[in-house]
Amino acid sequence: STNMQLDIGITEANRDKIATGLSALLADSYSLYLKTHNYHWNVTGPQFNTLHQMFETQYTELAAAVDEIAERIRALGVKAPGSYSEFAKLTSIDEATGKENAEEMIAQLVTAQETLVRTARETFPSADVANDEVTADLLTQRMQIHEKNAWMLRSMLA
Repeated sequence: STNMQLDIGITEANRDKIATGLSALLADSYSLYLKTHNYHWNVTGPQFNTLHQMFETQYTELAAAVDEIAERIRALGVKAPGSYSEFAKLTSIDEATGKENAEEMIAQLVTAQETLVRTARETFPSADVANDEVTADLLTQRMQIHEKNAWMLRSMLA
């Protein structure tokens, strides 16, 4: 079988650097997916219905996002991380303790959404240098979604 070289106009070094940033974004996204899903299941209190729905909307969006991010890593010719242990090493998101009340859940998710914005933003220069518009577009989309989610969650804290 022929092992064809990947030739998409981005050097291997640049592809590796971009994929490293995207792997951190994937790990953060998966960790936030899990945390948001956990809070969806376990939230209680007078805001239950609103938060239960809001958390579901957010984890559903994240489920699609992790796929898109992983597929971009693969398109760059790099293996995507895909295990809890790999994600644990790469993520900047703290796990849920299981003791959070509704307000603490919201605050935790604001912090996590903003962490994702920063992770995406930190990867941007590597994509920019390599003229990787596809990754830059993906990162822009992620930053926009997480900034909006952070704002929506934050506004629930009054």
